[in-house]
Amino acid sequence: MRILLVSKTSIPVYAYGGTERVIWDLGYALNQLGHQVSYLVAAGSTCPFAKVLPIDPTIDLRMQVPVEIDIVHFQFKPEFSLDEDFTKPYVVTEHGNTAADNVLPFNSIFVSKNHAARHGSDQFVHNGLNWDAYGPVDFDARRDHHHFLGKAAWRVKNVAGAIDVALDAGVELAVMGGTRLNLKRGFRFTWSRRIQFHGMVGGQEKFRLLNTSNGLIFPVRWHEPFGLAVIESLYFGCPVFATPYGALPELVGPEHGCLSASKSELVSSIQEQSFDMRACHQHAVEHFNAEKMARGYLEKYEQVLAGERLSKNHPRATGREVRLPWN
Repeated sequence: MRILLVSKTSIPVYAYGGTERVIWDLGYALNQLGHQVSYLVAAGSTCPFAKVLPIDPTIDLRMQVPVEIDIVHFQFKPEFSLDEDFTKPYVVTEHGNTAADNVLPFNSIFVSKNHAARHGSDQFVHNGLNWDAYGPVDFDARRDHHHFLGKAAWRVKNVAGAIDVALDAGVELAVMGGTRLNLKRGFRFTWSRRIQFHGMVGGQEKFRLLNTSNGLIFPVRWHEPFGLAVIESLYFGCPVFATPYGALPELVGPEHGCLSASKSELVSSIQEQSFDMRACHQHAVEHFNAEKMARGYLEKYEQVLAGERLSKNHPRATGREVRLPWN
């Protein structure tokens, strides 16, 4: 199958990444399964295992799709109608939460069951990562902190809640994705030296911090579409202490962490620390790997190439996004 992955972002991933990391690992896994993968992505991108075509913002995107491509996999909703003004077989992955008035294409795919259901759909493929790129896990390493991983400037990520949990539990917290002084959403300064800020880290520094952590503290206050931070943490043997919103119950079973909207319950679970690091690691390896993700998308590609629509009706958000409870 000749597959074109289309994204506005650049590849490869140099920092934390999100969509970029997923589409890189998806392309790699599809290539390993014997398919011909090309990328249509931001100028300056490179890739050793696939052909890279730079998006030209001055030319209609439809004119930049090679004629020999069998199916186009968009990572965003383009400005034109995929159902009325595009002739190639396509799918589009919706990576985020959308506004209620945003009507999505028939062949939209979501990144979790909950994410799909909140858009009136049952079409989803869980994200997966190429764990070989993360290297081995040192289960004997000294683990002297917990961590938060995400864009701390987003209030729905609730870094303030993660800090409160860590302080009440009496543990040190490494914040990846935030700074001690934050002026983007008002004034926030964290005084405690038990909370260490590392900014937007990636690569070996992120892996080091994850491999020396006792767990992810992640009390988000929105419906998380998926949560790459969760599966990355599980891979390194870190149990997850989070709120039960969005996709999180699909990623974290009772043996892999604690899900609760109560700060005191998360604090108690951290203090008990009764989770098996190897079980957390194996859960991520078995259920959220890049090959499983690629095979999931291949099933969707084959449906579309057979002339099927993935959804009978246009998916759209079924409710207004609100900040969810945190006690």
